[in-house]
Amino acid sequence: MKEKWNYRYSTEEYFFGKEPNEFFKEQIDKLTLGRALFIGDGEGRNSVYAAKLGWEVDCIDISEVGKEKAGNLAKENNVSINYIVDDALEYNFKTNSYDAVVVIYFHIDEELREKIHQKYLSALKPNGTIILLVYEKDHLSLNSNGPSSLELLYSLDNIVEDFIDLEFDLLKKEKISRIKNGVPQEAIVIKFVGRKDN
Repeated sequence: MKEKWNYRYSTEEYFFGKEPNEFFKEQIDKLTLGRALFIGDGEGRNSVYAAKLGWEVDCIDISEVGKEKAGNLAKENNVSINYIVDDALEYNFKTNSYDAVVVIYFHIDEELREKIHQKYLSALKPNGTIILLVYEKDHLSLNSNGPSSLELLYSLDNIVEDFIDLEFDLLKKEKISRIKNGVPQEAIVIKFVGRKDN
């Protein structure tokens, strides 16, 4: 897995671009500044955006190449991020430490998912928010970029079951349009924003 992402990020260009994901940007802009944890942010487009807003940022990703490019992007924007190269499944998250946990298109096998979702929850401070954007299982029916295995995709029930202890501010399945490598595509995604009670 590490080799896959190091290879994907090994070009001079930024594979997913330098601009933040639109859904993430829309949600983070609503929150009060604090400390944020980014899971699998690759080349840093989302974590750097948050740092520009004034967030204190930690990022966990498996790719050393991603770390180097995220560091370069941070320098371009005169900010700093704490980028940790590690497997998020194995990393010991700091408990009650983050005002936001951000998970944008980070997909792991369904049988391992509950474990890491519990880590997200334990990392959140009271009143902390999780922002999550993932491909829904119906996405597999489209001829579009994204995971090619059903076990890596989500259902609304998966989200409800794993995050039932949060206050749901947003949960919806949506078909979206986007441009990938200059080509218009559709994707079927789940958008979720949940908040931890006091």
